[in-house]
Amino acid sequence: METSRERYRAQVRAEIKRHAWEQLATAGVSALSLNAIAKHVGMSGPALYRYFPGRDDLITDLVRDAYRSLADAVQAAASVAEVAYAIRMWALADPQRYLFVYGTPIPGYHAPGDTTEISDEIMAVLLRVHAAEPDDGRVTVLRRAVTFWTRVHGVLSLELAGHFDGMGFDPALLFAAEVDSLSIKDGSR
Repeated sequence: METSRERYRAQVRAEIKRHAWEQLATAGVSALSLNAIAKHVGMSGPALYRYFPGRDDLITDLVRDAYRSLADAVQAAASVAEVAYAIRMWALADPQRYLFVYGTPIPGYHAPGDTTEISDEIMAVLLRVHAAEPDDGRVTVLRRAVTFWTRVHGVLSLELAGHFDGMGFDPALLFAAEVDSLSIKDGSR
């Protein structure tokens, strides 16, 4: 049973992370400031270190939360198209979260190995939906899953970064065309 102290600590950590996400959304990862977050939460900078020993610890928690959220979003998908649209809906719901984990790497930050365990759950879904044909070998399924991953994330990254703005076409239609193309190749269509 969780004590009131543990519940309070969890609430404060959640509030710190909420302010960190807000800061990331408005100023980007390079402007992430623990002192500014502490001020918003109503504590001193050094007090915040009782909850997160350093900037990288906070970033790691945010990375884990983002991957967990995406893994949960794609878990129930039963086809290539369902995975693609689940990823797109997740990305469009919070573009900064998407760009945080799939955008430019954070200078000087190295995620601990356990963060890949969550991203492995996402890859497991991709492998599952791409293994539609029982006689496919693992290499073929893996190649198709990675091709899917790069094409879906390529279109999403360009869309979320605004690179399609002013081009006079709907990025959703381009995304749909990519999904159709990927679905045809994997036989799930």
